[in-house]
Amino acid sequence: MTTGRRGRVRSEEARRAILEATATLLAASGYEQLSVDRIATTAGVGKQTVYRWWSSKSAVIAECLLDGYVLSDLIVPAKTGDARSDVGNWLRALVDFLDDPKNAALFRALAAAASENREVSDRLYERFSGPLHTALVECLRAGIRAGQVRDDAPVPAVADILIGAVLHRALAHIAIPLGTVDGVVDALFSGVAAAARED
Repeated sequence: MTTGRRGRVRSEEARRAILEATATLLAASGYEQLSVDRIATTAGVGKQTVYRWWSSKSAVIAECLLDGYVLSDLIVPAKTGDARSDVGNWLRALVDFLDDPKNAALFRALAAAASENREVSDRLYERFSGPLHTALVECLRAGIRAGQVRDDAPVPAVADILIGAVLHRALAHIAIPLGTVDGVVDALFSGVAAAARED
């Protein structure tokens, strides 16, 4: 999908170089420091080559998201049938991922880009937020079927809370101690856990 202006047919080699340069610079320096000049220099192409195919740096970021140059490996819960364990392991994996300063910086840069450009926001949802939310909802609904989660639990809202709690701290530059994960999971499942069945 082309996210910029019409022009000559793009060289696939130049396109890849531009997207790779954008992803690298975004993770290293953040959204505010990113510029079309820096993208072009890093990619080894002329500035007008970038502008020929994309209208702005945000448009390039949107295509990076669409093509998997950023957020290529989505961390989603496993499906073992044990919802509490699956959610806890997913949360630990995501916290561990965001503990890497480069990964946390990338999330902050993408959030900044999304706040300025609806297309980036849509691509971020399509690539990350939407699939992650769906996977968490499916995990919790599997917990309902297994009798671990209440039938009336507000599953979509719980998924929102889980995602928001982690990303809020990443955006605020607040580290999440791994011990906190257990507390979050305990609090969550004490609220939505199904009552023990009597024999």
